[in-house]
Amino acid sequence: MRKVDIKGVTVGAGNPLVLIAGPCVIEDERTTLKTLEGLLKITGDLDVPFIFKASYDKANRTSIDSFRGPGLKKGLSLFRKIKRRYDCAVITDVHCRLECEAASEVVDCLQIPAFLCRQTDLLVEAGKTGVPVNIKKGQFMAPSAMAEAAKKVVSIGNRNILLTERGSSFGYNNLVVDFRSIPLMKETGFPVIFDATHSVQLPSARGKSSGGDRRMVSLLAAAAVAVGVDGVSMEVHPDPDKALSDGPNSIALKDVKKLVRELKELDLFARSGRIPVKR
Repeated sequence: MRKVDIKGVTVGAGNPLVLIAGPCVIEDERTTLKTLEGLLKITGDLDVPFIFKASYDKANRTSIDSFRGPGLKKGLSLFRKIKRRYDCAVITDVHCRLECEAASEVVDCLQIPAFLCRQTDLLVEAGKTGVPVNIKKGQFMAPSAMAEAAKKVVSIGNRNILLTERGSSFGYNNLVVDFRSIPLMKETGFPVIFDATHSVQLPSARGKSSGGDRRMVSLLAAAAVAVGVDGVSMEVHPDPDKALSDGPNSIALKDVKKLVRELKELDLFARSGRIPVKR
């Protein structure tokens, strides 16, 4: 198993479980920093490796009227401030080739959204930047097909790749997780992340927006850790019911510490050999 270093956070190759977390989208500076500071306190107290995640643009919203975020320029400006003030690892989504270079100059890992995981030019351009690339598995993709997505980044010499499971389409407006996908994607040799909150999303279920069932986040995250995932990703908001994007599947900041503590304990138990996990 290859390990990937993201600003001092090592993912994979038997290293401790990593948390990737933050608000779905940058709503404003105050909410973003409040969430980040809370997560830094939690992960510091629990000694859990942490990467902050937020999007400057959510380009695949259900409705044309949905809030998308501040955009590339303002978003990267806030990420620069975060890097200066907090010195933490940061990951963000990129949606087209033109965003890759600018984003890579600020953040530590580029994330390919699930809907774009087959976009060859985007994957190659992200790989060219030299920073790590996290490819989210499309809801329409077989786990084995992610090896081909990874090869597009590898083709230009970048092997610092993460693969993320985030559920598969199950009829209309619903996702399910087949946990066989985690060991299957690990066969590529790259670390695998489980997106615990997008996996409980109900795409477009509210007509003009997506629904979700955040009650299931802790259960699915625990299952992913039990089968050997290298990190867990989750969307966190101080008040999910008021979030401007993906609120129904986001978890409240106040609930994160208990969940992360339980996941860390389960990860340690799995690593003890009492759960037959191949790493």
